[in-house]
Amino acid sequence: MTHTSLSRRSALAWLGAGASIPVLAACGGSEARAQSYPVSYSEAEWRERLTAQEFRILREAGTERAYTSLLNDEKRSGTYVCAGCDNEVYSSRHKFDSGTGWPSFWRPISDNAVGYETDYKLGYPRREVHCATCGGHLGHVFNDGPEPTGKRHCINGVAMDFRPA
Repeated sequence: MTHTSLSRRSALAWLGAGASIPVLAACGGSEARAQSYPVSYSEAEWRERLTAQEFRILREAGTERAYTSLLNDEKRSGTYVCAGCDNEVYSSRHKFDSGTGWPSFWRPISDNAVGYETDYKLGYPRREVHCATCGGHLGHVFNDGPEPTGKRHCINGVAMDFRPA
């Protein structure tokens, strides 16, 4: 029997083929984390405000399937805001095509627009990015982006709304 390792490229292909990764929030649940943010609602209130898919991504730290978000192909100038609270999180000026199937940015719109935590949900550390205003899960940051930062903010399109300039 041979052992086959799962490369990043094959993992992305697997995700793009229709798999999703249901995960829980890094701090033992979204409600515990949400209480320390300026915008905070009960779980019932979040469920009322968000679609089922937005709730799964933003409040339960889910991941949408690759290549399913219309925001991945958005080319207009404008601002990306958190779908949970309308906080401005990313600018079209910082967006690039990473080829991964998720909207990608080399930096947030400002230093205080997002926050970070380390999650170990896949068995190794990843840098989770969340909205600084409501704590909603946006995606993850990787060290394979373009200059000048070298970062790739790989963001779930469902977690954002786009506001054209």
